[in-house]
Amino acid sequence: MPLGDGTRAVHAGLPAPVPGRPFLPGPVPAAPYHLDPVAGPQPGVDGYGRTDNSTYRALETAIGQLEGGECVVFASGMAAVTAVLLTTLRSGDTVVLPSDGYYLTRVFAAEHLPERGVTVLTAPTSGPYPAFDDVRLLLLETPSNPGLDVCDLAGLAAAVHARGGLVAVDNTTPTPLGQRPLDHGADVSVASGTKALTGHSDLLLGYVCTRDPQLAATIRTWRARTGAVPGPFEAWLAHRSLGTLDLRLSRQSANASAVSDVLAGHPAVRSVRWPGRPEDPAYGLARRQMRRVPGVVTFTLADKAAVDRFLDASELVFAATSFGGLHTSADRRAQWGDNAPEGLVRFSCGIEDTADLVADLRRALDAARA
Repeated sequence: MPLGDGTRAVHAGLPAPVPGRPFLPGPVPAAPYHLDPVAGPQPGVDGYGRTDNSTYRALETAIGQLEGGECVVFASGMAAVTAVLLTTLRSGDTVVLPSDGYYLTRVFAAEHLPERGVTVLTAPTSGPYPAFDDVRLLLLETPSNPGLDVCDLAGLAAAVHARGGLVAVDNTTPTPLGQRPLDHGADVSVASGTKALTGHSDLLLGYVCTRDPQLAATIRTWRARTGAVPGPFEAWLAHRSLGTLDLRLSRQSANASAVSDVLAGHPAVRSVRWPGRPEDPAYGLARRQMRRVPGVVTFTLADKAAVDRFLDASELVFAATSFGGLHTSADRRAQWGDNAPEGLVRFSCGIEDTADLVADLRRALDAARA
C-alpha cells in the first residue's frame, strides 16, 4: 500500500528485523576487511572502505527510496555537485548554471571548467534561459539559494532532452520530501545532506541520485577514485536523522509561514521571499511542483547595520551560514561574497514553538528599524 512521508522516512533503508539486533545497525568504521585468502575479493562482500562500506550503503538505500532513484553518497554537497559536473562534461560541451543559485558552484565552474574546454553560461532560475541547442548539462536549483525563485522542472527538462542534453537539480533546500526532481524529468538530483535532510547541524554529507544505471556507475567510480567518500559515522548519523525528517520539515514550514507574514508586514523589511506565500511570485509554480515548501525565508533589511542590530536583539536566532537545522539561524549573504545586497538575510526556521519564534522576530525587527 502507498505509505506517507513520515512512514517512509522512518523506515527508509532499515534492514529486516532480526531478534537481538538494533533497528539501525552500525556504524561500521573499518577501512580494510578480511579477504578470502585463496579466492581474494568477492562481489557483494566488503573489501576496502573507500569503495565498500555497509553503513553508507544502507544510507544510500534510504535516500534512494525517498528520491526515487539510485543514490551515491559523498563526503559533502560540493563533492557531489563537482562529481556531476566533472563526469558529465567534456571539452567542447556547454553547461548552464543558475546565476542566483549557490555561489560556490559557479565559482568552481568558472575556475575549473573553461580550462577543460567547457563553456560556462548562467541564467536566472526564473529565466530567461539561453537556447539549449549546444547544452550538454543544465544545472538547476529550485527554489534557488538564497533568492528562493522557482523554475518549471518538467518544461525545462523536456526542452533540454529534446536537444540531447542532461538536467541536474540541486535539491538541497526542499529535500526529497519537498520535491522529487527525478519525477519531473530530471536526470540527476544532487544535494548537500548537511542541511535540512539530516537537520541536526552535526555532520557534512552530499549525495547524487539518478535512474540511469550507467550514470550511477560512472558517479560511483568517480567517488572511489577521487576518495570523496563519507565517514561511516557521518553516514550512520545521517541515516538516524532521516527518521524525523517529516516531523522537522512540517514544523519548519509552519514556522516559515508565520515568519514570512510577520516580515511582510513590518516596516523594517524591504522585501521578503517565501514560495509558500500566495503573494510570492513563485507561489503558483511551487504549489504545482513541490510537495511542501521548505522552512527557509529570505528578506532584506536596510543595510548591514540593520542586520547587526537584528541579530544582536534576537534571543532565539543564531548567526550561522548553514540552514535546515533544528535551531533557527540567519545568514547575511553578502559577507560571503555572494553578490547579494548588504541587508539580505537568509532566514532558516528551526523547530522552536511558533509563538516564541514570532515574538522574538518582532522584537528583533523593531530593534533593526531603530
